[in-house]
Amino acid sequence: MKTAPIKTAFILGAGLGTRLAPLTDIRPKPLLPVGGRPLITYAMEHLLTVGVKRFIVNTHHLAHVYREVFAKSEWLGTPIVFCHEPVLLDTAGGLKNIEPLLTEDEEILVYNGDVVSDLPLAELVAAHRSGGREATLALRSSGSPLNVTLNEQGEICDFRGLLGEYGKNCLFAGIYVVRKSFLDRLAPGRKESVINVFLDMIKQTPGSLGGIIIGAGMWHDAGSPEEYERLDKMLTEKKGKPRD
Repeated sequence: MKTAPIKTAFILGAGLGTRLAPLTDIRPKPLLPVGGRPLITYAMEHLLTVGVKRFIVNTHHLAHVYREVFAKSEWLGTPIVFCHEPVLLDTAGGLKNIEPLLTEDEEILVYNGDVVSDLPLAELVAAHRSGGREATLALRSSGSPLNVTLNEQGEICDFRGLLGEYGKNCLFAGIYVVRKSFLDRLAPGRKESVINVFLDMIKQTPGSLGGIIIGAGMWHDAGSPEEYERLDKMLTEKKGKPRD
């Protein structure tokens, strides 16, 4: 029996991308060309593998460029809903801002707009549903920074060493699943990082935040000029290779 798909994916697209200036002076970072296409389309392609039916993308910096690139508000036949932030709200605030677009008991797959990955998202969804937690994060056992701590019970118990807990140190892939009830923890209109909310969850209710280490597949982000150039080169070369 197939697992019911998560219908909505929220892709974070509102950041300023200052580390990639001057490239981001004319387009938002998720729209920078990588391998001959907008960076954000790799996230969309990945999300379609688990049956996502619509994308919600938050916008702020150069928001009009999203409308130009996705003139029909869709990609590969899947609708895109743009949710504009006149004032930048950061990751938690941006998630709270899409609440009116969600149904009562909906799950949301959240995905950083500067990530390129093909890790098996079905494993993340299955871990989230079996764990019964409000939020479950995709983790990697290698990479940088290894600033998330996972205990033996599959619970995230620390970020950045701020709580002094011990366990397996992991990289947060910027991909996670939340229940809509998670949004009750967020204040409307407040600029806030989701990491702060996760830390509060751990302090208030230890064991409430789940994580799964997924070793399969590749994972890259475009967080710096060097990483962006490396990723563009890799995907351009991959695109040029003949099929087997």
